[in-house]
Amino acid sequence: MQQQAIVIGSGFGGIAGALRLRAKGYAVTLLDRCDQLGGRAQVFERAGFTHDAGPTVITAPFLLEELFSLFGEKFSDHVKLVPMNPWYRFYFADGDTFNYGGSLEETLDEITRIEPRDRAGYLALLEHSKRIYDVGFTALSAQPFHQLTTMLRQIPRLIGLRNYETVWSMVSRHLHSPKLRQAFSIQPLLVGGNPFDTTSIYGLIHFLERAHGVHFAMGGTGAIVQALGDLMRRHDIEIRLGTTVERVKIENGTATGVELADGTTMSADVIVSNADAAHLYRKMIPQSQQALSTRAKLAMAHYSMGLFVLYFGTTRTYPEVAHHTIWLGERYRELLDDIFYRKVLSEDFSLYLHRPTATDSSFAPTGCDSFYVLCPVPNMQGQIDWDIEGPRLTERIVAALDRTILPGLASTIVEKFYKTPADFQHDYRSEHGAGFSVAPIFRQSAWFRFHNRAEGIKNLYLTGAGTHPGAGMPGVLCSAKVVDALIPCSS
Repeated sequence: MQQQAIVIGSGFGGIAGALRLRAKGYAVTLLDRCDQLGGRAQVFERAGFTHDAGPTVITAPFLLEELFSLFGEKFSDHVKLVPMNPWYRFYFADGDTFNYGGSLEETLDEITRIEPRDRAGYLALLEHSKRIYDVGFTALSAQPFHQLTTMLRQIPRLIGLRNYETVWSMVSRHLHSPKLRQAFSIQPLLVGGNPFDTTSIYGLIHFLERAHGVHFAMGGTGAIVQALGDLMRRHDIEIRLGTTVERVKIENGTATGVELADGTTMSADVIVSNADAAHLYRKMIPQSQQALSTRAKLAMAHYSMGLFVLYFGTTRTYPEVAHHTIWLGERYRELLDDIFYRKVLSEDFSLYLHRPTATDSSFAPTGCDSFYVLCPVPNMQGQIDWDIEGPRLTERIVAALDRTILPGLASTIVEKFYKTPADFQHDYRSEHGAGFSVAPIFRQSAWFRFHNRAEGIKNLYLTGAGTHPGAGMPGVLCSAKVVDALIPCSS
């Protein structure tokens, strides 16, 4: 008899887990409380403007190709990826810019313009990043870490790669320019970490981008979600949206099914949770059923920052603005301290600006542009009243962009709306409204992170940002590969 599998949550980790289980012969049902697939990769449409709600950068497309190849199909037959050049444009507080990406020589020329000494330093940084990538990504990103001995075996290699140092320390060893140190240390923020305390294993992102490029999907990330949804339907995965799982049923230490918000229950032989890992253990599984190690991780958990995301259109175009812009404020470390430790909303900020119409005009009506601005902010542990602060922060962001890279924005902005950590907490059940679950510090990495095989509970597995290897699209797709390695084929 065909074994049944339930997947909770349809973020990229849940979708990838569902597809991998289906390829193993399971009858798969995917449940999600939202009315769209994709988890945080929702799509918002307002008066002809389209906005990808969450991830916008594709850095490891082979992980998506793998999912289609499980069924003898090609990802490239369904989604067109366009390489970005530059990958990102950095805009500094003094008005200087730095175009990062494209060919290696283009990057080196830009570095030389800012600080000639850092040309050699960047090459050394890239070589060091490759060594980390060979271990941290190629060897370990899809390696299960539910056994402590697995972690202990890696310690000599990790020490050899200096993974005890932070990303900021790693970058500062190689580069002199304060501007370039900022530009090359922001990568942990893409997965919810503070560069000043995130382990330098995340320095592998430099080589990951160089090796596989930075891409944009025509039609946006929503086009990828749609293609994956179609793939699931073609191969008989049942998808149930608008369906909230309240708890996982545990009997004699074994996960046997789920209970829905309407009180109905569903049974399964295997359950894969793509829910926020901290929410899973705090709200969906009784503490009495949890292993001591899980309870300890919850008690000591340090969470990623929150996200304030402002979406808007403009009644004119800004052709001089790059597809991806990192807009940096005057403060760097001090601002990050406000966000991660003091948990206060500062008057200043740094921003990630996404202009998809730079590549795909379908995101806005003719003669218009579509934008979203992502602003790192404290998570809900900061006790910020977003009903009051949301409109205020919107005004400050619009004013800052108006006087810098989007002149006239205040008079051309239309259809603006925003999402706050409170929305992340409500819509995605993210603990404390954190943008990326638990933070990627060393004591919350690999074996120390929530395990892909639930601790002390049989037949329950975890994918997503809160489990190994971590947040970001490559991370959550790899978490499904780990689960794939742990779950046997359906009998």
